Amino acid sequence: MADSSFDIVSKVERQEVDNALNQAAKEISQRYDFKGVDASLAWSGERIEMRANSEERVKAVLDIFQSKLVKRGISLKALDAGEPQASGKEYRISASLEEGISQDNAKKVAKVIRDEGPKGVKAQVQGDELRVTSKSRDSLQEVIGLLKGKDFDFALQYVNFR
Repeated sequence: MADSSFDIVSKVERQEVDNALNQAAKEISQRYDFKGVDASLAWSGERIEMRANSEERVKAVLDIFQSKLVKRGISLKALDAGEPQASGKEYRISASLEEGISQDNAKKVAKVIRDEGPKGVKAQVQGDELRVTSKSRDSLQEVIGLLKGKDFDFALQYVNFR
């Protein structure tokens, strides 16, 4: 019988992020506490730009955006938001979405699987994802449970379970 496998990836659904961004922008335009503060958020190339006339307001814009991401099922670990920076009369926060598992992070995950996972499970790095194989599907389920219990500083998804 062939080995069973699954892939560990770190991907972000761009359409879901876009939906969260639109919901947050709508909420900001309608909320009373944001009237007259020139608060906004929008795509700027591959980055998301948040603007407001005070540091507290731009942090509030970020908070609203983060809550919309969580409601849409996107991990906040994938969002890399900078610190508020003054730019003339307004404050800005620039955020980016991190996708793919770096070589170092893939090695960390593989080490956890090797050290704490069930016997006979192999993990190998394939570009920006990790393939986990085993003869037993139950062992693969154990690995997923083990990794969900760990707190990595990047988002993980489990795909192509076969």
